Amino acid sequence: MNVSGTIRHEASALWADGKGKALITIALGWGLLNGTRMIYPVLLPAISTEYDLTLTAAGFLVTLIWVSYAIGQVPGGVLADRYGERTVLLASVAIVTFALLVVVLAPTASLLFVGTALVGLGLSLYPVARITVLSELYPDRIGRALGVTMATGDTGQTLLPLAAGVLVVGAWQIGLAFIIPLLGVVGLLLARMSLPATTQTQRSNDDLSLQRLTYVLGELRHPTLLTVGVLLFVYIGVLQTFSAFYPTYLINVKGFSPAAASALFSVFFAVGIVAKPLAGVAYDAIGIRRSLPIVLGGAVVGFALLPVLSGFWPLALDTILISTMLGSGAITQSYLSETIPPEIEGTGLGAIRSGASLLGSMGPVLFGAVAERGLFDTGYLLLAVLMGLVTLLTLRLPHDRALDAT
Repeated sequence: MNVSGTIRHEASALWADGKGKALITIALGWGLLNGTRMIYPVLLPAISTEYDLTLTAAGFLVTLIWVSYAIGQVPGGVLADRYGERTVLLASVAIVTFALLVVVLAPTASLLFVGTALVGLGLSLYPVARITVLSELYPDRIGRALGVTMATGDTGQTLLPLAAGVLVVGAWQIGLAFIIPLLGVVGLLLARMSLPATTQTQRSNDDLSLQRLTYVLGELRHPTLLTVGVLLFVYIGVLQTFSAFYPTYLINVKGFSPAAASALFSVFFAVGIVAKPLAGVAYDAIGIRRSLPIVLGGAVVGFALLPVLSGFWPLALDTILISTMLGSGAITQSYLSETIPPEIEGTGLGAIRSGASLLGSMGPVLFGAVAERGLFDTGYLLLAVLMGLVTLLTLRLPHDRALDAT
């Protein structure tokens, strides 16, 4: 079968039996929510001006989203098990919609921060429910279905910040308010979509026992898992830090307009649409020890070049170079899924992801404190050094993916 025929076959399989409508609805929601999170960095200069925020405070605003997003994922999974995925997906969209209203109408900085924390909390409920409902819809094609939603997420992160950068010329509130009716439409679609009967399973006391918890934590202390956990933590921290302040850096240091800055910011995520699947193919072909250094190496060079480059096109090319790092998540999480013992795979992967996200969320506020002292360029050089050290850490991973190989 040729390539076009294969694509048509897979598309037909994903669409069959009415499942395609549910897939598109879930993917649209994921794209909107991901894009909403990445609008904040584009609006940060205008928000900081209106509320007289320091760069440290602005960094903490972005950190709030990531902290609440990290904390809420585990409860989101528990709620999905107990009340069903549709309920949790709807709750996620409803909370983010309400939170955006709070942010847009916030008369004080305090309410701005409260609303932003609610945005992160609402976002945190969607990922786990999205994965579990798609696993029910596509038991034999879960990878392909998740690939569609991941691509939609990157598309949202590409297009929505770009749109917000244009709209912010009128007022920064418009750059968030235009998302609200779109979320309303997605909410209606989620309420109407057809889903299979969800099997509600109550976890036994044994599953939640101290003995079970001790066993899981003991397995996660394996040197290989700890090393990959550190890799994931640094990747998430650098990604969150870079995305939080890159538009601000382009505007305040490089002299770009908000529209031009948001365009470069969108380029970063646009490349991710291609980088993630390519990184996955590289991982399957040559393993983590050779694929991950290639992916991270571009970011090391790109961060180091940022202070010395100027002009739209040189910085556009450098942004593309940095964006190769987006493939890191696909590599490290694939490696984790194959390395964690099967009996604790879900719990272990969730624990490592949540822990890495929570620690990584401290990056924006720390970077903001550095930038506030006029050391923006120094901050990016530090990111280059950090990514370089992590690249070297990759060499400590075993060639074999089994834990007993180390």
